[in-house]
Amino acid sequence: MGFYDLSKSERTLLVDTINKEIYEAISSNQLDKIRRYFSDEDTYIRKTGYLAIGKLYRTTEESRRAIIGVLDALLKSDNPKVRQTTVNAAGEIGMFNFEVVRHFFEIGLFDDHHSVRNAVIGSLKKMGAKNPIPTLKWAKKYLGHPDKEIRREICHGIELRGRTHPEDILPLLEKLQHDKAPRVRNTLIHVLGQIAYKKGCLETVVGTLKTWDNTELVKSALDEIVDVHHRYANFAFLSQQQALTHIDQNFN
Repeated sequence: MGFYDLSKSERTLLVDTINKEIYEAISSNQLDKIRRYFSDEDTYIRKTGYLAIGKLYRTTEESRRAIIGVLDALLKSDNPKVRQTTVNAAGEIGMFNFEVVRHFFEIGLFDDHHSVRNAVIGSLKKMGAKNPIPTLKWAKKYLGHPDKEIRREICHGIELRGRTHPEDILPLLEKLQHDKAPRVRNTLIHVLGQIAYKKGCLETVVGTLKTWDNTELVKSALDEIVDVHHRYANFAFLSQQQALTHIDQNFN
């Protein structure tokens, strides 16, 4: 039975049980208990597990060294679900203390399994939003990596910070404006669209794009920005027409 097949009261009881068992497992260094939750087929069970680790790290100072040691061991698992959940747990800690979990992302970014690499992207998003200075500093050094997938993943991972503080990530995105890889280029355009429809962001994004010298990419990004104001009309701060008018005023 999956997590959301349970009643609300049953889910609450299960979360409490997982939190309690993970705390006990950390205290006694019993990896099997944590591994059981980290490898569960239900994504919400795994999520409850990594959220429990993050909460325990934030609230129980004396357990922090043991938590990192346990995660280090779990990252070596043959099971990609365990490695994925371990990286997500590191992301919860990274919102509070990036440096202590930096190595999890340096390893996870090159994992053979896509789900682990996706966990790095997800972790970058939440750490970039909550703990941007060290996170973005770390991400910046991979924007010139020879592997196009690494560049794409970093571009995608810094998106969330841009939805509230586009000025923080636009200088990083600019470094990709001449990237030859279609997947990187498409992700860059996607990210520009995703940050431009949020409150107060269109003006910053459009103003920055005026300074970029790849006119073909800028045109594609502007088309995406106009389109995203239609696709996400119920969530966009401005209407599509307002976005189009602002773009026309700046580029015509």
